[in-house]
Amino acid sequence: MKILLHTPHAEDAPAWVASLQSAQPSAHVRLWSPGDTADADYAVLWRPPAELFARRGKLRAMFVLGAGVDALLALERREPGTLPAGVPLVRLEDAGMAEQMAQYAIHAALRYLRRFDEYDLVRREHGGDAPWRTLEPHPRESFHIGVLGLGMLGAHVAKSLASLGFSVRGYSRGMKTIEGVDTFAGASQLPAFLDGLKLVVNLLPSTPDTDGILNRDLFARLAHGAYLVNLARGAHLVEADLIDALDAGRLAAATLDVFAQEPLPPEHPFWRMPRVTITPHISALTLRDPAARQIARKIEALERGEAIGGIVDIRRGY
Repeated sequence: MKILLHTPHAEDAPAWVASLQSAQPSAHVRLWSPGDTADADYAVLWRPPAELFARRGKLRAMFVLGAGVDALLALERREPGTLPAGVPLVRLEDAGMAEQMAQYAIHAALRYLRRFDEYDLVRREHGGDAPWRTLEPHPRESFHIGVLGLGMLGAHVAKSLASLGFSVRGYSRGMKTIEGVDTFAGASQLPAFLDGLKLVVNLLPSTPDTDGILNRDLFARLAHGAYLVNLARGAHLVEADLIDALDAGRLAAATLDVFAQEPLPPEHPFWRMPRVTITPHISALTLRDPAARQIARKIEALERGEAIGGIVDIRRGY
């Protein structure tokens, strides 16, 4: 069995080869390089170039080293026919990412609930001369949190927040049932989902239908002085609308882990906005060994002719 690996991070490539080889000892794992058109049975990919797919019709499956497949599908939209027809595209299912995402969302929710962000602003503005005063925490009963997207990651985040006693709503394309979470589905229920939310956590898949969904119309439906946490993709956010909402006080603050351009350019206004918290796309890192083991289990299942989870509906985009 031949496994072809591509990652744009050259420093991580040898470790990925070793992890995949350890998880699938009988396979031959090789790192793709330009000009490599040799046969492969399976491909393990992160942001590959179109050239990699030339003459890859014999692939049995393509595995993506993450939960999101938007980069590959964007490549296919730009260059139709790039992805080999009929070859399953498989995303990672959790592999340690859901718990990381929940930790990030919980941290942001508690930080805003208790107004720790405002204490930090006062300290930064005044230093040792900062006024010694208490800020009244937001009432928990009116601190309604909404999770946009109830896939594997979003559902776990929603359940984790609800387990801490937060009032949590969840929104998805199709109706889902999650214990302790009020769920909404479809475009017709989006306004009711958003109405009066104090904090929105975005975990939607990035598709042509969802890109730009975090915009002025959405912000206008939230509680005044609401908070935004974007953990999905930068394409979801209309950045100018967020800047306007923060400047006007419509939103109180935002925590952003993803951006339209990454790394975020040093001249970007977000860097200079004290109400915007920035992290460098680290809310849920791919854990190498668990991911390699998951991919190996799925390859073994496919070799036995068994069904596997995580196959992407390319038409829907997730």
